[in-house]
Amino acid sequence: MEKDARPKWDSPVQFVLACVSYAVGLGNVWRFPYLCQMHGGGGFLIPYLLMLFLEGVPLFYLELAIGQKMRLGSIGAWTAISPYLGGMGLASVVTSLYLCLYYNIINAWSFWYLFHSFQSVLPWAECPINANRTGPIKECEQATPTQYFFYRETLDISSSIEENGGIHTGQALCLILAWIITYLFIVRGVKSTGKVVYFTATFPYVVLFVYLIRGITLHGAINGVKYMFTPKMEQLANPTTWINAATQIFFSLGLGFGSLIAFSSYNQYNNNFERQAIVVSLINSGTSIFASIVTFAIYGFKATVNYENCLERTRLLLLNAFNLAEDSITVDTVYDWIEKLNATYPEQFAELNTRLENCDLESELDTAVEGTGLAFIVYSEAIKNMPLSQLWSVLYFIMLLLLGMGSMLGNVTAIITPLRDFKVISRMSSELFNGLVCLFCLLLGLGFTTTSGSYWFTMFNDYGATFSLLFIVLIEVITVSYIYGIKRFEKDIEDMLGHRPNWYWKIMWTFTSPLLLIALFIFYIINYIKGGTPTYQAWNKELVILQLVVNINILLLLRRSRVCPPQQTDTLYYYIFLMQSS
Repeated sequence: MEKDARPKWDSPVQFVLACVSYAVGLGNVWRFPYLCQMHGGGGFLIPYLLMLFLEGVPLFYLELAIGQKMRLGSIGAWTAISPYLGGMGLASVVTSLYLCLYYNIINAWSFWYLFHSFQSVLPWAECPINANRTGPIKECEQATPTQYFFYRETLDISSSIEENGGIHTGQALCLILAWIITYLFIVRGVKSTGKVVYFTATFPYVVLFVYLIRGITLHGAINGVKYMFTPKMEQLANPTTWINAATQIFFSLGLGFGSLIAFSSYNQYNNNFERQAIVVSLINSGTSIFASIVTFAIYGFKATVNYENCLERTRLLLLNAFNLAEDSITVDTVYDWIEKLNATYPEQFAELNTRLENCDLESELDTAVEGTGLAFIVYSEAIKNMPLSQLWSVLYFIMLLLLGMGSMLGNVTAIITPLRDFKVISRMSSELFNGLVCLFCLLLGLGFTTTSGSYWFTMFNDYGATFSLLFIVLIEVITVSYIYGIKRFEKDIEDMLGHRPNWYWKIMWTFTSPLLLIALFIFYIINYIKGGTPTYQAWNKELVILQLVVNINILLLLRRSRVCPPQQTDTLYYYIFLMQSS
């Protein structure tokens, strides 16, 4: 009777949209294009799509089946399978909590950029004037306006993780706003979420489609699209390509957090989750490819503009050095003139060698950027060069917000749903309990708005959920296949759908998916061990570059714990001393 009283989605469409809104997130926009760029363009689609059907769809199906059968959150569902497995559900809740602490800071950054987009001139388009009003601020002049706005205006970043200059008021207010909206989206549980997902799951596609039309009409966009679809098949022989394809599928679908189990627990008992698992997985991967076309069109535009600016600087340099007529050299004939002048005036030309830039469109396109660097610097750089840049900026950051908020719905639901299955918490009103969870995450998340907060964000993003998720999903599939029993699981599916899963699903669950997960787990452990001394990139205000910093505190810890031999840490101290001296 308690299960029958459980809230339900108003329709299967709401459930599908909730899954799409959760699965299709920022990784589709800023991670997948980077992997395409790194691993052979269109050739990367081969391992990516293969891993989708060997790993992604079967594990997505498995989590939906567990949630719909047990009609409980992650803790209750795994406890129902075996009292000894409740800890696995708790691990999912803790992992989701880790994610919620730092994920909403991305939405706060998006709000910050969105609010600054309503200006006659975008603030990242030009360098601000210094205090003496004699010229641009030196830090901005040495970097670029987009880098300066992100690292100094948005983050007010410190030079290392040890330096903490207090909370950035603007970022803290944006984070509070992000959590208020998150709370309003989940205030009444599935009843609120079911209404919100109609917008969060669909509007990003409207923006992406508008950006696609605008992107392909930009000057040089075709160069980026050609770059994406030109396969470099030699990359298929690189094991890292296959590992990254499997990893992207795994994390993009949001497996292991407990969100899918929570969402499917609100389904009708006989809902056709098999078809929905396939549809959502294909939509997720299709979105990654669609977003990549848009991203590479922007890449092509940005790379072409940078390439042509480089040629123009070279043209002016040649005109001034050899006293040529203004119209004698054009951008298209720069390289012809370089060969001609080098042959005619070799001595004079040799003096220019140190000032000549190497202008190469291919190298511009080869520059791979992911994560916040792509979302907030590369895109901003491209947007400021577009006509009506304010309009495109507003649309872009609204899209980022909706993608981020859609994922936050799933992340918070993964915490709330299993906890509300406990009788003590179920007596509290949804509004009060959901509000307490959001407030708790907000207070802990304020640490990411400090001047060193972006370094902590990187640490949480890189290490907070990687190992734990792989371990959770590996135990999930082993539990279902070998402890709960694949035959028993088949009967449960037959009871819900009216038919048993075919041979494909059974082979994936019992052999293929577990082996792939074990391989991924081993790969990550080896990479972690081989990674050596922990380092991170820090913004150097004086040099205006991202430099690699060795964490002294971590070195001391490694030395005391005997993990890193004294002679290795002494050598690192010596190199740090040399770097600081120079």
